[in-house]
Amino acid sequence: MDREPAGARVRRRIRAGDLAGPTAGEAPGSVQANLVVLPSALAHDFLRFAQANPRPCPVLAVSEPGSPRLPRLGEDLDVRTDLSRYRVWRHGELVDEPTDVRDVWRDDLVAFALGCSFSFEQALIEEGIELRHLTCGSNVPMYRTSIPCVPAGPFRGPLVVSMRPLPPADAIRAIQVTSRFPAVHGAPVHIGLPERIGIADLARPDYGDAVAVRDGELPVFWACGVTPQAVIAEVRPEFCITHAPGYMLVTDLRNAALSLG
Repeated sequence: MDREPAGARVRRRIRAGDLAGPTAGEAPGSVQANLVVLPSALAHDFLRFAQANPRPCPVLAVSEPGSPRLPRLGEDLDVRTDLSRYRVWRHGELVDEPTDVRDVWRDDLVAFALGCSFSFEQALIEEGIELRHLTCGSNVPMYRTSIPCVPAGPFRGPLVVSMRPLPPADAIRAIQVTSRFPAVHGAPVHIGLPERIGIADLARPDYGDAVAVRDGELPVFWACGVTPQAVIAEVRPEFCITHAPGYMLVTDLRNAALSLG
């Protein structure tokens, strides 16, 4: 009997180059995480920023300075190799999107794993709720909003949200289901009327892929762990590594362990 966690199998495929796309739908039931890696001089302020903004930035684990390991999330997990696409930032500018960051890793770096909405999607699927981006085989659409995050130290910037179109009855059920998962963004932050949160055109997401919103459906918006990337672009730290939106760190934690009931 294979006792290897599903998350570990996904990470092994990523290291081998056998999984190059977004991780939505991979390792059902396993917690997926956003990644932010910063120099240790900024780590305390970023942790305060995350604690002040728990909806977009729920902290699952923090590494020791210089260590690429997050033992709570997986014994063999290595944040330098276990994502299928990274983003490397210098002074707030995106300079590379590699599949491995060992060559830019530094001894002063601290890794933060933040909860991801991909983790609650399995619970929605089990309720019979269609997730359009999975149906289409695309990345979830994500948008910068006009809602400001609570600042901490140098960190400030706009809230980013992910969007899933749902019929009204499914939207109500989705609120009930996702509210049980505050460690992976929890309940939606907004429903309908995207212009009220500064989104001019749902067909032009800032990250990910556009999906159709059909007649009779509501756009439902959840706080998103890509928020730190919008913040990094504004604050412009000298160096940072993040996941590429939709290309998550798949962990050995089970979603059930994060549910409140």
